[in-house]
Amino acid sequence: MLQDQISRVVKHSVAYSFAFSQPFSFYVDAYPMMQNEILEQSNMLKYGMQHESIRMLQHKLQKLSYYDSSIDGEFGILTEYALKKFQEDQVLDQNGKADQQTVKSIIDKEEKYYLQQLNDELEFSIGDTGDEVKELQEALHYFGYYRANIDGIFGEKSDQALRAYKQDKGLEIHHIEAEIKEEKTVEPQIASVEVVKQEENTSESPDKEEQKTTAESVQKTTNTENLGGLLTNAKAVIGTPYRWGGTTTAGFDCSGYLQYVFQQIGVALPRTVSDIWNATKKVNQPSVGDLVFFETYKPGPSHAGIYLGNGQFIHAGESNGVEITSVDNSYWSERYLGAKRVTFQ
Repeated sequence: MLQDQISRVVKHSVAYSFAFSQPFSFYVDAYPMMQNEILEQSNMLKYGMQHESIRMLQHKLQKLSYYDSSIDGEFGILTEYALKKFQEDQVLDQNGKADQQTVKSIIDKEEKYYLQQLNDELEFSIGDTGDEVKELQEALHYFGYYRANIDGIFGEKSDQALRAYKQDKGLEIHHIEAEIKEEKTVEPQIASVEVVKQEENTSESPDKEEQKTTAESVQKTTNTENLGGLLTNAKAVIGTPYRWGGTTTAGFDCSGYLQYVFQQIGVALPRTVSDIWNATKKVNQPSVGDLVFFETYKPGPSHAGIYLGNGQFIHAGESNGVEITSVDNSYWSERYLGAKRVTFQ
C-alpha cells in the first residue's frame, strides 16, 4: 500500500526518477501524504514519548489551529492539551493520546481543510500573489502536485500543479492558453492582405518604372491604413473577459484575441501562440503593431500580445481580460522572448 501511495503522489513531480532513488526519509518532509501513512501505522502516541511521528502529529495539530508551540517531536503537556481539545471538538474520548481513532480523525480533518482550498473555485493568473495563492500552494503540496517553494506567488509551477490536479479530477482547466488539436484545413503560415490588385481588361498600362513607383506608394499607404485599423480593433475590445479557448467578443484567450483582431483587417493568423510564433518574421526591436511573445507556463512561446509603443502591449490577460500592460512589468520582462512581425503584402 505504501508503495502505491508514493507512486500516486509523486507522479506529477518533475523529479520523478530522482524521487524514487531517495531513502524513505525523503518522503517524510517532501510528501505530506506520506506522513499520514506513517501516523496510521504508528502505535499509540502518548505523553512522554519522543518520536518523528510526534513531530508530524504536532504539525497537523498546528495546521488545524490546535497547537501553537514548537514542533520538536516531544509529546509534552502542550501536545497533550492540543489533542484533548481536538478530541473534545470531534466528540472523541478525551484521553490526550494519539490513538488510531484520533489519528484518523486528524487526517480526515486536515484533508477536508486542504480540499476546501481547492474547491473554492478561485481563479488565479500568472503573477498573482497573496495568502489565497499560498493556501492553494499548500493544498497542492499536500496532495503531491506542487513541489516548489510555498511563496504565495502564482507562477508557472503553481499553474502546472493546479492543471495537473484539475486534470486528475476531471475539472475544466482555465489557466492556460488553449492548444487546439482538432482537425483543420491547411491554412497559410500568414495570410496576407492583397495590396496591389491587377487591373483586368486594361487597354493601356504605364511603363514598368511608373508601375513600380505606384505599387510602392500604394503598399506604403495600405500598410499604414492596416496598422491604424489593427490598433483601433485591438483597443475596441478592451475589457472583454478572458475565456479559455475563446475566440469571440464573448471572451478571448490570448491567441484567440490576436486571431480575432487580425481577422478584422483580413489577415488570418494560426490558432495557437506557438504556431503564430513560427509563422511570423523575427525583428530585433518591436515597432507599433508587432507581436511580442512570452514564455509562461511551458518552455517556448505561450503568450503574446500586440505592441503599442512606449513599452506597452495589449493582450488578453487572465486576470482582467483584454488590457494594456507594460512590457517592463516585473513579471512580463522576465518572460519576454522577443518580437515578431506580421507582414502585409
